[in-house]
Amino acid sequence: MLRSKSTKKRAVGRKPTRMVIPHPPPVGNLNIVHSTRLRFVTNTAVSSDVTFQNLLDLILVGSGATTLADLFAQVRLRRISVWSTPAIGGVSTIEIKFQGATAGAVGDYKVHTDSSMGIEPAYLSVKPARMSQAAQFQISSADIAFVLTAPTGSVVDVELSFRGVPALAVASQNAGVAVTAGAWYFRGLDGVAIATTKYTPVSSVGTI
Repeated sequence: MLRSKSTKKRAVGRKPTRMVIPHPPPVGNLNIVHSTRLRFVTNTAVSSDVTFQNLLDLILVGSGATTLADLFAQVRLRRISVWSTPAIGGVSTIEIKFQGATAGAVGDYKVHTDSSMGIEPAYLSVKPARMSQAAQFQISSADIAFVLTAPTGSVVDVELSFRGVPALAVASQNAGVAVTAGAWYFRGLDGVAIATTKYTPVSSVGTI
C-alpha cells in the first residue's frame, strides 16, 4: 500500500521528541506555623496593657537552668473573649481596647465594654479591625496589643497565630526557675512567673 504524499511529508517533517526532566519544585516555607486558643483566669482585678512581647512569652522553651526563649518569633492576635460572672447582687464590667500607638503596631482605638445583668455574665468576643496594624503579625516588642480591664475570676481566651523563624532566639522578659533546657512552657498574659502572674493558665501542665 502506497502512502499519500501528505502522509510522507508528515513522516519526514516530524521532529524527534526530547525528554525534559524538570528540576525539583521550590520549597515554599520552612517556618513553623501554629494557631491556637489559650485560656486564663484572672486571680485579681486587672487593668493592664498586654504587649506583643507578652503574647510571644505565652509559649516558651527552656535554654538553660533559669533562661527561657520564645518558642515563636511572630504573633498575630485573632480574637479575645472575656467572661465575668458577678457576685450575687453585684455587677461585673469588662473592657477591651486596641490602643496601640506605636508606628507599625497601631490599633483601631475602638473601646469594647459590657456589664453583667443578674446572673448573666458580662461577655465580650472582639478582634482588632482587619486593616489595623494590631491585627497583623508582630515581633516581640513593648508595643501594646490590647488593654484589658476585668474583675477577679474573669475567664480570658486569646486566639493567636504564631510563626517561628529558624535560628532566631528571643529571650523571655523574665527568667524562670528549675528550667529544663529544650522543654517548652506556658506563662500568663503578663509574662511573669506562674507564682506571681495575674492571669493563671487553666492547665497547670508545663507552667513556669
